[in-house]
Amino acid sequence: MRIARLIASSCYLGFAPIVPGTFGSMGGLFLYFILLAVPYWWVYVTVVTILVLLGIWAAGKAERESGIVDPSFVVIDEVAGQLITLFLIPLSWVNVAAGFILFRLLDIVKPFPARQAESLPRGWGIMMDDVIAGIYGNLLMHLGIYLWNKW
Repeated sequence: MRIARLIASSCYLGFAPIVPGTFGSMGGLFLYFILLAVPYWWVYVTVVTILVLLGIWAAGKAERESGIVDPSFVVIDEVAGQLITLFLIPLSWVNVAAGFILFRLLDIVKPFPARQAESLPRGWGIMMDDVIAGIYGNLLMHLGIYLWNKW
């Protein structure tokens, strides 16, 4: 359980006394800045894919062993969703801040089909709603940047 809890909580960020999901998203930002140092997009995609797969396993195990459905200390989903939101977004503090806020809002609102994805079993439900929110966030960020540049 220790390794699953470590992964699911994103190195214990999920045990923050307040807003653990926001701390998880901040962990995503930390990893985002590390991944920016690697000039290959496929490395970024590989890391996100591994995080999602590890997250499905670790979140499911954490849920099963804690006896809590979608425990608040599981924030690996926020890390992955934040990374998805910022994928191939030009680096600027405005874009990073906008991506952070946008992902947090989408994670809370859970637009279709993110809310429905929560009903998937165990780790799948925990991870997929944030993956979907991250995809929406990324699409909206790209659209916003496109429209801003057109204006």
